[in-house]
Amino acid sequence: MGIQRIESVTYSVEILEESVRFFEDFGLFLVERTNDHAVLETVAGQTVHLDTAPGPLIPPPVEQGPTLREVVWGVDTVGELDRLVAEIGKDRAVHESADGVHHTVDETGFGVGLTLARPRALDVTPRPANVSGSVGRWNAPLEAVGQVRPLRMCHVALNIPKEGREVAVAFYTDRLGFRPTDVVEPMGVFMQAPGDDDQHTFLLCHRPDKAGINHIAYEVPGVDDVIEGGNNMIDKGWREARKLGRHTIGSNIFRFLHAPCGGRVEYACDMDRADALYETRVHETAPPHTIWSLRQNRDAQPA
Repeated sequence: MGIQRIESVTYSVEILEESVRFFEDFGLFLVERTNDHAVLETVAGQTVHLDTAPGPLIPPPVEQGPTLREVVWGVDTVGELDRLVAEIGKDRAVHESADGVHHTVDETGFGVGLTLARPRALDVTPRPANVSGSVGRWNAPLEAVGQVRPLRMCHVALNIPKEGREVAVAFYTDRLGFRPTDVVEPMGVFMQAPGDDDQHTFLLCHRPDKAGINHIAYEVPGVDDVIEGGNNMIDKGWREARKLGRHTIGSNIFRFLHAPCGGRVEYACDMDRADALYETRVHETAPPHTIWSLRQNRDAQPA
């Protein structure tokens, strides 16, 4: 089948301690730490690498300051991995590291890695909900979620220049097997990895007309986790980047935070799932960014 999921991401950072604290507060597990390197992971076993001096197989940054340097994609079988490595090796250098990751560079300059996926089974029981006619919770008052633990990285969004955007997208669709699910002509292309059922696994966004990290989304079990997770991050001094809402494309509920390693991170839940019956939608104009977003007028002065 091919690519299943995001396996790991690597950021170059200036102040390692700050980024480590951010992701620990965000709910990831710290699994490795040195003076210039740290690795954190999701419940599903995907890893976030933070480096003050990334190694020689990581390409130069596409923008100044802390930023995303590489996305490694997990592939389901050795045969598929060999096929994809041979495909991208037709016109660019590919180098294999000791940990079995094949490193190269995409059309924009972002690092791209391919490796065998190492999925970890998820044991998730959503909170039961109550609505008249469908009661799922009796005699069991809810309590706070507490420390939110992101289940997995569910999608990554990268900014790219407008010039050459068709070639940038084609590298992923024609060479790596991603399928466009929504093409928003003024903004970008949402794509689904062959082995994923999320409505999108990847977004190349040309609206900013420059290369850089946009955001990485992390799935959490439910809306309580999205809200409490964001509140907890604000309580710990981190800055919200976008208020609570539900996206139009993907339908996921979200809350964004500015990340000291560059770009933003997103708590996300209730993403649309899409199989082969889902037909690519082409939008000549950008649809509304959200189905809804949080509004309030409690602080407004009376007329």
